[in-house]
Amino acid sequence: MAKTSEYDVAIIGAGVAGLSAALFAARLGHSTLVIERFAPGGHLVNIESIEDFPGFPNGVAGYELGPFMQEQAANQGAQFQMAEVQSLKASDSYWQVNTSAGACRAKTVIVASGSEPKDLGVPGEDRLRGQGVSNCASCDGPLYSERAVGVVGGTNYMLQEALTLAKYAGKVIIFHREAAGTAQQMLWRRVLEDPKIEVRYSASVDEILGEDAVSGVIVRDAVTGEKSQVELAGIFIYAGSKPNTEFLESLLRLDQDGRMFTDAYMRTELPGVFAAGDLRTDSAGLAITSSGDGATAALAAHRYLEDGLWPFVRQNKE
Repeated sequence: MAKTSEYDVAIIGAGVAGLSAALFAARLGHSTLVIERFAPGGHLVNIESIEDFPGFPNGVAGYELGPFMQEQAANQGAQFQMAEVQSLKASDSYWQVNTSAGACRAKTVIVASGSEPKDLGVPGEDRLRGQGVSNCASCDGPLYSERAVGVVGGTNYMLQEALTLAKYAGKVIIFHREAAGTAQQMLWRRVLEDPKIEVRYSASVDEILGEDAVSGVIVRDAVTGEKSQVELAGIFIYAGSKPNTEFLESLLRLDQDGRMFTDAYMRTELPGVFAAGDLRTDSAGLAITSSGDGATAALAAHRYLEDGLWPFVRQNKE
């Protein structure tokens, strides 16, 4: 964007929420721009098989679903821009979206910038990132053929990634902080039935070991407090996520985790600004719910463009 352009709808983020919003906004006849800094599909591009998205009985790879959805939205007229959003500010009756590639103005903005993996915050994590510390099983799993790797976390995403790693590694050890699994029971069943996967409950990783590459971890038993060393060639971290909302901190109130408050129509406290996906407070964090958020936000933006009314009622409590 060499100069400021104007759109009816600007969508920040091309994950499932943003692409769903783009599809519906464009279908409703609105000039629509999607701004994405990475790739269509968001963090789902790293997932080898998404099994709970309707319409794909045998699952679908995240790196396929994203481009499918982008193509569908583009066919309806949505435009795409590769850039990083730096700030958002009111400009007359528009919102100005400032990006690394320039600026655009939009009558409405749908924030669907998603989230990023959280760090464990333990010694060795930053130093060995890319040298055995990873967040992507499908990307780095093939590097560990017949070797032992660890997985840290407690989410559905973590279980999916452990199953992906089991296709490549000789052994996968899950370090789970809780005393029992709380994610989807179907995934837990598959994990527990896989002969390559071992689950260690009530186990916290306190340190990642290694000089130039990961060689193991220090694990603490949450019940007894006893520490032990486990030899590993790699460690994959899925300790939750943090929302990409830093550029909004001076504009509106966020919850304690940095997520956005919305009402049932995805409206925020800022007239003309919507939020969709896992950066919303109380989001279920699933691909299908994010897609529904995006469609809802686009339909609500359409109504706002028609009548200009903003009866925001926050559904979430601090």
